[in-house]
Amino acid sequence: MKDMYILGIESSCDETSASIVMNGTKKIATVISSQIDIHKNYGGVVPEIASRHHVQNITIVLEACLKKANMTMDEIDAIAITYGPGLIGSLLIGLEAAKTLSFVYNKPLIPVHHIAGHIYANSLVKELKFPLLAVVVSGGHTELVHITKHYKFEKIGGTLDDAIGECYDKVARVIGLEYPGGPKIDQLAKVGNSTYKLPVPLQDDSYNFSFSGLKSAVINLVHNEEQRGNEINKADLAASFQKVAVEEIISKVRKAIIDKKIKNVILAGGVAANEGLRSAMVNLANELNVDLSIPPMKYCTDNATMIAAAGYYAYKDGRVADLTLNSKSQDKLC
Repeated sequence: MKDMYILGIESSCDETSASIVMNGTKKIATVISSQIDIHKNYGGVVPEIASRHHVQNITIVLEACLKKANMTMDEIDAIAITYGPGLIGSLLIGLEAAKTLSFVYNKPLIPVHHIAGHIYANSLVKELKFPLLAVVVSGGHTELVHITKHYKFEKIGGTLDDAIGECYDKVARVIGLEYPGGPKIDQLAKVGNSTYKLPVPLQDDSYNFSFSGLKSAVINLVHNEEQRGNEINKADLAASFQKVAVEEIISKVRKAIIDKKIKNVILAGGVAANEGLRSAMVNLANELNVDLSIPPMKYCTDNATMIAAAGYYAYKDGRVADLTLNSKSQDKLC
């Protein structure tokens, strides 16, 4: 069977990325232009600024990716694009580039949900075995997704309020850590001790999560200590927060594995880079004797490699769009 080369394009937030992946599993070339150094001056991503930089970078990134792969557009079989969810202005830049290439070179246009991309980042590590449980943890999502075969998703649980990544960033901000704060909380937690008492989030029989109460408890604790003139031990607070946040995820994942008799689990999303969570997931997999897949750090954050990988399986599932495809700032995976 002829090898299939998918060109993926990702611009859902502040990363402009293009990648070529063969058969959904082998990366040929990837180029990423990051805006982290720009947005950290504002304490977070500024949508208008992100859009402007995508406009400046998209052509450069695409050309660099093709050059790195030593390929031309004639050798590309299809174009996979993140259509949502994400920042609408950022999404539109990548989408218009993808639609233009699709029209000019007469290539199929494959719409890819951003979370599907994070899930399929694991296919770049090893073959996905079904049925499986995807633990999706990112700045905008915290979900448990049951997958019975390629591109057949069933959400069995999710956050009722804040996503885990959003919670990490807000906690980081309140204790004075610069953007992006999530990784800095993770690093501080490794040298701190869990000494601050924080409430355990949602404890019920569902597969859902809740982090708003935990976030509010940290904010109130910091404000109360400041009013008393006490200095917060940032490392200990980071360790205390991360211990509770990770245990919330692990407890619900454990329940889902046992209830659904799951044998295959994958971790996906930007927060999959969190070392505390990765370690806890490995321990859980060993405890319950399940096969665990965790993508390398480079595939945890936003990148077009995962979009091209997901695009291959989406194409095999018959998911092809025409040029009326539009971006969506919010969209459910399933």
